[in-house]
Amino acid sequence: MSDKKNIKYFQVAQGVWGMRLKFVNIYMIANRRGIAQGWVLVDSGPKGNAGKIISMAESIFGPGARPSAIVLTHGHSDHSGSLPELLKYWDVPVYVHKMEMPYLDGRSAYPPADILVGGGLMSLASFLFPTGPINIGDKLREIDLYDGIPELPEWKVIHTPGHTPGHISLFFSLNTTLIAGDAFTTIQSESLFNIISYKKNLSGPPKYITTDWIAAAKSVRKLAALQPRIAATGHGPVMRGRELQTALSFLANRFEKLAVPENGRYVHHAAVADEHGVRYIPAANNGAAKIKAAFAVSAALAGFAIAFKLGRALV
Repeated sequence: MSDKKNIKYFQVAQGVWGMRLKFVNIYMIANRRGIAQGWVLVDSGPKGNAGKIISMAESIFGPGARPSAIVLTHGHSDHSGSLPELLKYWDVPVYVHKMEMPYLDGRSAYPPADILVGGGLMSLASFLFPTGPINIGDKLREIDLYDGIPELPEWKVIHTPGHTPGHISLFFSLNTTLIAGDAFTTIQSESLFNIISYKKNLSGPPKYITTDWIAAAKSVRKLAALQPRIAATGHGPVMRGRELQTALSFLANRFEKLAVPENGRYVHHAAVADEHGVRYIPAANNGAAKIKAAFAVSAALAGFAIAFKLGRALV
């Protein structure tokens, strides 16, 4: 299953590695010797990347390596797409927050993406992104926020909703390393140009698929209060030190101005969800949506075609 061609990964901190899969990052965390054995995979990237993940694991941990568990920051398809394939090879538990479970046991789809938020071609193309549920069966485990994840004993689990109801982040206090998922990003994820160029820019969660902006603001402020010295996010390069702390503090203090879109389906009314899944989705501006959708189809296809032709996009 492993595919050792073109496997490139990077080190986040001691015992933490990451890999960029298309436009999304996944991470591997090794427990310190004497604390707990083994390692944990955080997120699985988009569908079709199981071979690369397995090859990364074997490159770091040796042939036949498998995690003791998989943790999902949230269940969006770009973070869980390769999960069903990985579970064919790794018989391990998958930990998620209880509010995220309906999207991973087949009960509920996520609210639709919002192409009206602006910011770039990725927003316009977001109607193409899958929002339906997957079902991973008996592998699913609920995270205990008090006790944490048994297979990752030194990392604190922080509930950071907003982008999704059950979004979580992970924090290692010893060296203040934060794995933030999509609570915030280090790239402007709405812009295909910025994704291709990999231009570092600490930003809020992806606008086109964030469905509760009040909760998202509280989550960013909660993470900024930790004063992390290293931040690894779901989208974008690792940020460190003063650059990180200055940018994150700036975002937290001005979140409504910097991160919240001026217009959009979820700006004035959040989607509502509970432990069973989505309960309320605000109405869309159908007239504007239809006009933009027609443009989005042609613009997105043209943009992606150009990007792939250049050989630089989403690698």
